[in-house]
Amino acid sequence: MPELPEVEALRSFLHDRLIGRTIARTELLAFSALKTFQLPLAALHGAEITDVRRYGKFIAIDAGGSWLVFHLARAGWLTWRDAMPAKPTRPGRGPLSLRVVLADDSGFDLTEMGTQRKLAVHVVGDPSEIAMITTLGPDPLADTFDSAALAAILAKAGRAQLKGVLRDQRVIAGIGNAYSDEILHAARLSPYKPSNGLSADEHERLFRAIKDELGDAIARSVGRAAKELKGEKKIGLRVHGRTGEPCDVCGTPIAEVSFADSSLQYCPGCQTGGKLLADRRLSKLLK
Repeated sequence: MPELPEVEALRSFLHDRLIGRTIARTELLAFSALKTFQLPLAALHGAEITDVRRYGKFIAIDAGGSWLVFHLARAGWLTWRDAMPAKPTRPGRGPLSLRVVLADDSGFDLTEMGTQRKLAVHVVGDPSEIAMITTLGPDPLADTFDSAALAAILAKAGRAQLKGVLRDQRVIAGIGNAYSDEILHAARLSPYKPSNGLSADEHERLFRAIKDELGDAIARSVGRAAKELKGEKKIGLRVHGRTGEPCDVCGTPIAEVSFADSSLQYCPGCQTGGKLLADRRLSKLLK
């Protein structure tokens, strides 16, 4: 799933290519992807693009006062094309969900692999009309997201486990499964540690890990072509998706906890004092 660093890199990529250009047409191939109906996709046609923004994991494109907003979900991606096919594509069973063609025949495709269709496209007068955007928590890279802001979030979360708090978009926007694993590894904290149970040192480690892990990932990603971002993300991960590999800090094999539709990875040596987390859906730290 694209998370804040990849989405920010895509925003930057699109900003460089879209500003000042005009949308010629759109082709909706997966009708389930379109979540709004008050403004049709045709409202974008003929409009000049003036802005590209990011809200958490959402990308919002301002086209003449109408906004094209999309969320790539777990299996979605964006592919840029310097030259689009002249012939419109027919709806089918393929991964193509939406095609946006510019006046110079360049543009981009939104695709989604797999059978679950969760990619979401909105056409609205303002991004604030989208409920999931209005309920987003603070952006962790904003200047206003300081140590005190994190302390308030953790206090409100109470005994909720850190892993879940970091992933909750209503609490902090943009962090998903992969970067929450990376942040907790960098902070040397168990994913199951209660949010309100951090010492002053642990709190500072978590705060710095959030800023540094996301900031470093963005630095590695921004400026790259959209097609390179998935590979760059995988290369940069030190624990997520690396079960059984030695931790690059202490050498302990990376461990995993599996759930119904996801998994988390962590280093027992760095994060849980050498103890393994029970690999079951209602996992608790083995004592």
